[in-house]
Amino acid sequence: MAGKATRPKAAGKDADDEPGYRPGEIDETGRPWPDLPEPQPPRRPPQGIIIALTNQKGGVGKTTTAINLGAALAETGRQVLLVDLDPQGSLSIGLGINPHTLQRSVYDLLIPRGEVSVDEVIMASNVDGLDILPANIDLSAAEVQLVSEVAREQTLTRVLDKVKGRYDIILIDCAPSLGLLTINALTAADFVLIPLECEFFALRGVALLTDTIAKVQERLNSNLRVLGVAPTMFDHRTLHAREVLERVLDAFDDQVFHTVIRRTIKFPETTVAGEPITTYASASGGAQAYRSLAREVLARL
Repeated sequence: MAGKATRPKAAGKDADDEPGYRPGEIDETGRPWPDLPEPQPPRRPPQGIIIALTNQKGGVGKTTTAINLGAALAETGRQVLLVDLDPQGSLSIGLGINPHTLQRSVYDLLIPRGEVSVDEVIMASNVDGLDILPANIDLSAAEVQLVSEVAREQTLTRVLDKVKGRYDIILIDCAPSLGLLTINALTAADFVLIPLECEFFALRGVALLTDTIAKVQERLNSNLRVLGVAPTMFDHRTLHAREVLERVLDAFDDQVFHTVIRRTIKFPETTVAGEPITTYASASGGAQAYRSLAREVLARL
């Protein structure tokens, strides 16, 4: 029997290199790099496109992707809202917000305790055009409290309907689970983006996630579409990472973005600094990778 065909290999680049591929050149995924158009000015009025970033496995670069993709999209002149839907509040922390000192959070919008408006909860980040709906540990109670609510899966949809006319893109950073909060995010979203660590255990859980997405499409949100799979935390030096990336491409084919986010010490540093890598280390390979991913995302919308 003939052996399995292998993908062409890209020329090696260091972790801090820019993506730097020319159109048609073989990239990290073994495919020709696309000729990505320059981002066009955002349409007016704002479209309010909602993208849920979800993966039930933790530690796959989901929050890092939400922060840095959001910042890269804001650099193109778009108004971007980040929604922290994780009780750990990692997205809020990553933008310099202390969850323990919050007077209001997204929890107060999902489970109203008196009259709380969205404007009382939205916070501006240090990046122009990038706002955030922050979260803290209070959100962990929402999973239980929403169970008794009528149309509980549409709770987040009702919240975002009040502000989507102000933003070009809304990114929802989901908790690492497939619970009711994540179902709310998928019900509210137009697209789902799946950050996927190039590691075997992360790959195993994707089948359950795609099954959940299919059920949401069938029962709650027929307009939901998979925007793409974003390979993250890739270490090109290891055979394991390269093999996992190969399997991701076999499973998802053209749904896999061409941009591959590599491991770099800069990402943990940005969390401590409380800012995106696009401002913390603007010329770094990580910053350029997320700008490249932003261009791919815009090309698919």
